[in-house]
Amino acid sequence: MIALSIAAALAVFVLYTSAFGTGTPSLSPSQLPGHQGRVSVVGKVVGRTSGDGHEQALRFTLRDRDGATTVPVVYRGSVPDLFRRGREVVIEGRVVSGTLRAIPGTLVTKCPSKYAPAKKA
Repeated sequence: MIALSIAAALAVFVLYTSAFGTGTPSLSPSQLPGHQGRVSVVGKVVGRTSGDGHEQALRFTLRDRDGATTVPVVYRGSVPDLFRRGREVVIEGRVVSGTLRAIPGTLVTKCPSKYAPAKKA
């Protein structure tokens, strides 16, 4: 009886959180203008990067997949080993004066092998 009660409570919780999503919207740089609040941005790192994320803020630019729109990013926090120019990343933050002010600890580098077409034998 107790196990059924716990399972029912968990099921209600899962349904509630999926229906009333408390998540952060995932956007591309072209979707950012005019957006308010916390967002998750997906894009490719382009151009020059500077800083280390700790003593100096890491500064870089994210580009849309279509290549037309970019957004500058300022981030403080740990930087993944795979972070570099040309990699796709996901990062959360708020847009302030056209710059994404990232939240520490939210920088994630996508693994390129998962998104590359399979090699033919």
